[in-house]
Amino acid sequence: MSLWAAAEAAAATGGRATTDWVAEGLSIDTRTIRPGDLFVALKDARDGHDFVAQALEKGAAAALVSRIPEGVAADAPLLVVADVVPALEALGRAARARTQGRVLAITGSVGKTSTKDMAAAALAPQGRVHAAEASLNNHWGVPLTLARMPADTDFAILELGMNHPGEIAPLARMARPHVAMITTVAPAHMEAFGSLDGIAVEKASIFEGLEPAGHAILPEDLGVTQILRDAADRAGAIIVGFGRDGMAKPLSATAADGVTQVRARVLGETLDFTLATAGAHFVMNAVGVLAAVTALGADPRRAAEGLADWRPYKGRGGVERIGEITLIDDSYNANPASLAAGLATLAGMPPGRRVAILGDMLELGADELALHAAIADYRQLQEVALVHACGPRMRALMDALPADRRGLWSEDAAGLSARVDELTRPGDVVFVKGSKGSRVASVVDALRKSRQSAPPDRPGDGAPDAAPPDPAAIPTRR
Repeated sequence: MSLWAAAEAAAATGGRATTDWVAEGLSIDTRTIRPGDLFVALKDARDGHDFVAQALEKGAAAALVSRIPEGVAADAPLLVVADVVPALEALGRAARARTQGRVLAITGSVGKTSTKDMAAAALAPQGRVHAAEASLNNHWGVPLTLARMPADTDFAILELGMNHPGEIAPLARMARPHVAMITTVAPAHMEAFGSLDGIAVEKASIFEGLEPAGHAILPEDLGVTQILRDAADRAGAIIVGFGRDGMAKPLSATAADGVTQVRARVLGETLDFTLATAGAHFVMNAVGVLAAVTALGADPRRAAEGLADWRPYKGRGGVERIGEITLIDDSYNANPASLAAGLATLAGMPPGRRVAILGDMLELGADELALHAAIADYRQLQEVALVHACGPRMRALMDALPADRRGLWSEDAAGLSARVDELTRPGDVVFVKGSKGSRVASVVDALRKSRQSAPPDRPGDGAPDAAPPDPAAIPTRR
């Protein structure tokens, strides 16, 4: 079954198809385009129109453009529209309209991507699942995910992110989910929102897109939970809380050798499942996922079994053995809440000296230095014997730590990488965390290289064909 035929795509976008073509997929990156894809000429760091000729040479079925690019024949297979991004959005809405599948949308300050992947694993045994690749959660990532959705999809899982107020609701209205889940609300992008309440209001706007009688899956144990509940009530949602006192809650969790065995009570059923990682935050999000997929109409017991197939992405909390140390690679991103959760995972690991390697947490606003210094008082940090850090903000933490727990500090991650052999000793349990912009992931690479260890066989920043137009990087959104 084709994904888009020329006439259908033209009708959806109001564009003009120059020839009669059929596309089997969508691509925004000529580096990973596949024969039969519709190439979408987005304009980001570079203009995708500059790559249309290359896309067609590589076998693209057609290109979605706002003009005929230089070097491309007028009779080449094109879909010419007024503006590429609104046309992509129109394709996404058309794809959503034609599917009979059930849709789950996920947002939150922490854990969106891992939660989305848990949901995909839980639903995989029960139907055809279409899920967002990597962190495609912004103004072009969400419509791209929708436009890639086959018409015969049984379950669709979307990830919605934001950097500024007013971004979530339009994406939610485009997605029209039957179930919307918020993982948590935590300090992130404080420069744009000013307060945790402001972040909660923005996250809760996901409920504005819910289908009639839709379900709102939300965390029960937050100071801002009432803001989320009020928004769900206004949307007419059926509310299911997850957390210690929620309708979905963990009953027990036992971690050993990087694997966690969990028993949970979810909407009246007791479920046992296995997660291939450690960490209470992963357990809680998995419980929320089971509530969400049950609300979608899936079998919760089969969903619980499916969770065993989930694996965390590189840099998002996976546990691995590297030479004579145990590594928790949580280097993809950071804010105070996710750092505290990761440190709790470190504290719960098997015996060994605990070492934390931390990079700056970014976009925390005017209080950023105080928030970094406050890490020294985290209960979860008291089990850590030694802290290494990089970045000017983490200098505030190092100054606040007792002298006997201060390790190396460097202005940037490269400085720590250059001294990688001084960071650990045999038997250590090592936790690495920082915002993506701190580049602390390079320290993980240095640790692996020094011990000749390959990373886990999972994509990191995103599947190759999820990259934006050559050669920009995917914006990080929370």
